[in-house]
Amino acid sequence: MNNRTNVLLQAEEIIKPLALEHVPQDSDVDAVIDQWLHAIATDNQFYCNPDLDKPENLKENVITLLQEKGLYTTRDAFFNEVFGALKLKPDFDAKFRFIDLFAGIGGVRLGFQQNGGVCVFSSEFDKHAQQTYKNNHGEVPFGDITKIPANEIPEHDVLLAGFPCQPFSHAGLKRGIDDTRGTLFHDIANILERKKPKFALLENVKGLISHDKGHTLKVILKTLTNIGYSCNIPKEIIEHGTIKEIQTLAKKMVLKSVDFGIPQNRQRIYIVLWRDGEIDHFEYPVPIQTEVTVGDKLESNPDPKLTISDKLWEGHQRRKIQNKINGKGFGYGLVTEESPYTNTISARYYKDGSEVLIEQKGKNPRKISPREAARLQGFPDEFEASSSKVQAYKQFGNSVTVNVINALARQIRSLME
Repeated sequence: MNNRTNVLLQAEEIIKPLALEHVPQDSDVDAVIDQWLHAIATDNQFYCNPDLDKPENLKENVITLLQEKGLYTTRDAFFNEVFGALKLKPDFDAKFRFIDLFAGIGGVRLGFQQNGGVCVFSSEFDKHAQQTYKNNHGEVPFGDITKIPANEIPEHDVLLAGFPCQPFSHAGLKRGIDDTRGTLFHDIANILERKKPKFALLENVKGLISHDKGHTLKVILKTLTNIGYSCNIPKEIIEHGTIKEIQTLAKKMVLKSVDFGIPQNRQRIYIVLWRDGEIDHFEYPVPIQTEVTVGDKLESNPDPKLTISDKLWEGHQRRKIQNKINGKGFGYGLVTEESPYTNTISARYYKDGSEVLIEQKGKNPRKISPREAARLQGFPDEFEASSSKVQAYKQFGNSVTVNVINALARQIRSLME
């Protein structure tokens, strides 16, 4: 999305000197500029260093500057300047605000945007993912979340984060939020404690439940309950129950992509949190009754270059036999158009494509294309994949299934109406 209008280009130049004062460490000035432009267009709070200025004062000053140059007349007109060229844009009158942490390419954002939400802040460390995010959402995400002071983040109703799984010290469970220091989860907890949004959605691999024999999950949940949040696991069990009891209840938070109209065998845990007293219990979305097959997501004329070589195909088959002998059970995953689902697409798909191969009559199987990988994650065809195939496969493999997020977002939105 490089077709920015003259108005936007001029606006960026005018506000850049002001924005430079508010750039956190390891972030780019473009992140601040984009956040400000979007905040004006959607009528939301500015990201800013409160030691330098109040966000409302800063916003007023920036709008005045733009008005003086004839670049801002009405919010309606400015919204069209900012989002007009985007295929995937928020509603003009959004129903709630959210922040997108560990944002990747914005799969979680899409699901919440589809339900009337507007993103007021995003953060993503990877430069390649940042570029894809900018191309599709019109903003460069902020960088390293560990370098961003929580009090500078704009007000929001929902915090969204798909965070990396890291072990915690076994000396923990005594000091509350301090038990998580040195991990990326600490930054999420810190923002929740400081900004107190009504809801949060934390996404992780299903393995979080068993990670470090359940210790990691217990520390996470205990930290969250200590700072004033609840989930479907009762506080009494988090505080005094066994790890086994916590794990059993956590399994009910696992959702499968195949249950939401996407033919991929992907399972993830989605921890929905709410401020204490906001609600009593969260109803997780139920599977939709739709029959889908892998063929529903495949391109009609795939690139012939996706067909794997004789050497690679022989290697896949040889490894599968060897793994079976060794009792590993790992090998390639071969599906047809009629198959109900594929294996989970991973970030390493670009290496050899072994987890998802499509059977072809009379020739070797083929890998899926980046567009097919996008569809198997529920991304609409309007979504612009990275021009690098390696990055496209990595980014979709690391992302979430948009359909699942959409279903969760619908439930969360209904609780805020």
